[in-house]
Amino acid sequence: MSEREQDVRRERLEAARAAGIDPFPARVGSRTPISELRERYDDQDAEALDAAAPEAALVGRVRAVRSFGKLLFLDVIEDGAGFQVSARKGETSAEAFAFLRSLDVGDFVRVAGRIWRTKKGELSLAAMEATLLAKSLRPLPEKWHGLVDVETRLRQRHLDLLGNPRAREVAILRSKMVSALRRFLDGRGFLEVETPVLQPLYGGAAARPFSTHHETYDQSLYLRISDELYLKRLVIGGLDRVYEIGHDFRNEGVSRKHNPEFTMLECYEAYADFEDMMRLTEAMVQETAQSVLGTLELVYQEQKIDLAGSWLRVRMDDAIREATGVDVLAAPDLASLRKAISAAGHPVPEAASWAKLVDELFSDHVEHELVQPTFVTHHPAALSPLAKRSVEDPRVVERFEVFVAGFELGNAFSELNDPDDQRARFEEQSVAASAGDDETQPVDEAFLAALEAGMPPTGGFGLGVDRLAMLLADTSHIREVILFPHLRPESG
Repeated sequence: MSEREQDVRRERLEAARAAGIDPFPARVGSRTPISELRERYDDQDAEALDAAAPEAALVGRVRAVRSFGKLLFLDVIEDGAGFQVSARKGETSAEAFAFLRSLDVGDFVRVAGRIWRTKKGELSLAAMEATLLAKSLRPLPEKWHGLVDVETRLRQRHLDLLGNPRAREVAILRSKMVSALRRFLDGRGFLEVETPVLQPLYGGAAARPFSTHHETYDQSLYLRISDELYLKRLVIGGLDRVYEIGHDFRNEGVSRKHNPEFTMLECYEAYADFEDMMRLTEAMVQETAQSVLGTLELVYQEQKIDLAGSWLRVRMDDAIREATGVDVLAAPDLASLRKAISAAGHPVPEAASWAKLVDELFSDHVEHELVQPTFVTHHPAALSPLAKRSVEDPRVVERFEVFVAGFELGNAFSELNDPDDQRARFEEQSVAASAGDDETQPVDEAFLAALEAGMPPTGGFGLGVDRLAMLLADTSHIREVILFPHLRPESG
């Protein structure tokens, strides 16, 4: 944007004020939504419109101005719907014609007049009166061809939404998706609740937290990394089905699948287990996709994906063994697992603990191959400090992660409700922290005290809302489905 362009707009702003026009009035006046005008008149031909001569008033942002001497056309957009406004010298009042001709692209107006159809068949509003609703002081990108740089689009999301139909489409899809998720859970008797974002102790996931400080209480606090431990307290308190859709925060790297601030859906159901959560997850994703897309067959980054039916299930240790030849359960400590990986001919990832090394093996060799919906189950207990051990094999837990298109969508457990076992798991985490693992969970005495009051058998599930939006919107990067993603500081 040149300084001269901005100067011209400010000159017009001052000219309007000098003429007694408020460039930012508080009142709009009566109007009909453009979408409603389209629905009402799109099917009427020129003869029918001329005979009826319907009058209407509309509001919106000017997106184009085309002057042909005595004839003037403006394109006005409101909430994604467009309408053409026309003005003809001699037919439109001199005041209204001069006002319309003085408008800049980006200005907001109210125009009242008669609906008609041009010789080219374009539905139009012949202006009889026009009012400025808000003056735009910065030019919008010319014809929107210049706003193509990804960083620019994301830093100036207002312009991205105005000029990029795809950005608007994704934003609307995400909103409809979240509404569908709520309908699904509400329809099954779940209660939507809110839990603290600022927490005196972080927990519920393996991640580094963001920290802050409360001055009045001189107290260190953390932005939550998960809703889990508070939601479980509600189950303990007798709210048998609860869920929350909210923001979590993890002080970790940024990638196409990770943003430091992200949206999670977590739900907990008393008297359920991870098998029940699998059935719930299938139905939730299927009903949501059907509601938003109208189909269970979709294409993600040129990969055909079918969400219908019962999804594939595979144990984590089996998946790793099939991909690498390494039996992780047969190598129960860090040294023996490193040796087994090396013997199988693979590079040994750097990892501070046995659990981290297993996770790296899975991420490097298995995850990207899981294109069709797949439940990966029975994780090693060391990877899952909040899940109940398997009765058949206590080395693993009743847990699953669900994968689609090569990335994780969600995570679920048969929740650990034995307070003594839970304390032992927390203490194991403390040992791992001492060994250098900075993503362990601290011992949460308040949660343990709640657990000692008694928690029924419970199934819990966490869904990455942003990642589900990526899948349904077919976007390759999480920042495309977050309206204001975290970006690195601008240089200079």
